[in-house]
Amino acid sequence: MRTRRRQPDVPAPDRPWDEVVPGLWMGGHQYRGRTGRLEFAVVRQEFDLVQTLLRLPGHGPDAEVEHQVWPIPDGPLDGTQIAGVIRLAEAACEALDRGRRVLVRCHHGYNRSGLVVAHVLIRRGSTADEAIRLIRARRSSWALHNDLFVDYLRAGLTTARLPADLTD
Repeated sequence: MRTRRRQPDVPAPDRPWDEVVPGLWMGGHQYRGRTGRLEFAVVRQEFDLVQTLLRLPGHGPDAEVEHQVWPIPDGPLDGTQIAGVIRLAEAACEALDRGRRVLVRCHHGYNRSGLVVAHVLIRRGSTADEAIRLIRARRSSWALHNDLFVDYLRAGLTTARLPADLTD
């Protein structure tokens, strides 16, 4: 299976984060600002829950904001990593049900955050393909360009986790 990681032709997003559905935001740690230069996306208190899949010091959120960190690669995931993605999606769903604003972020806000956000949408009734289309429309056409993550979503994360558990 092919994954597209760290390709020089993958542009940084134009915004630090985008709302995919009401209350659920997807973003990253870097974006291309108005000047065309890369800027850091620093979260302060804009969200009630921030889920971070790639932690970089100095990017927030502020101490009073709930922050869940689960670093995963932008590549093949093992069973434990997939289980963490499932848990993050469950926590995001619970927060949304309580009317909280949720940001899921990774490096650019394309693949790792897309995997969690798509699973949230699937848990809330979307098909995998509907979730992928919505994320690409709201965040970027580059969102979920990691073909392996798309395969995980189409198979279902619980199903994708089974072969990964056998290799752990």
